[in-house]
Amino acid sequence: MPYGDAMTTRARSEERRAEIVRAALEVIAERGYRGASLAAVAERVGLTQQGLLHHFRTKESLLVAVLEDRDKWDAVPEGSWRLDLLASLVEYNAMRPGIVQTFAALLGESVTEGHPARTFFTGRYGAVRANMASVLRAEYGERLPSGLTPERAAPLLVAVMDGLQYQWLLDPDSVDMPGAFQDFLTLLGENP
Repeated sequence: MPYGDAMTTRARSEERRAEIVRAALEVIAERGYRGASLAAVAERVGLTQQGLLHHFRTKESLLVAVLEDRDKWDAVPEGSWRLDLLASLVEYNAMRPGIVQTFAALLGESVTEGHPARTFFTGRYGAVRANMASVLRAEYGERLPSGLTPERAAPLLVAVMDGLQYQWLLDPDSVDMPGAFQDFLTLLGENP
């Protein structure tokens, strides 16, 4: 096969994989991981289930691709997180409910024993807490105005971000996710 044809074939395959991941994201958002089937994802992209298996050998490999892509969308170079960037990320998330819904569905399901996303989320949350502690340390030093250390406050920051997502998904007309996060940042900076 000539070099140009190989490049074109690879590009088409990568485009198809991206299309499958987007479809999986939609199906998982609608049905949850356990309710999502490879057949439903394949149908959404106009493939047979066998055609989908050419790109992703298992449902778990497709799940990993969805999770990795989701994290790429939120990627900020290491050491570049700041509180104002977190506020921008919350604002950005408010513009993409499907991705937030998929994340929330997978996160909720992952707490069950044996769920294929459990290891991913366990590792991810360890890294996120460490990143948030660094963000808080850069902003406030070794102690926040409340007296908490960055390590003690980091899980709370993560909990607020994720909790706001769930509340917003359930009642987007009543919960101003970006506004509430700004309020939390104001609360963080208040003296006791």
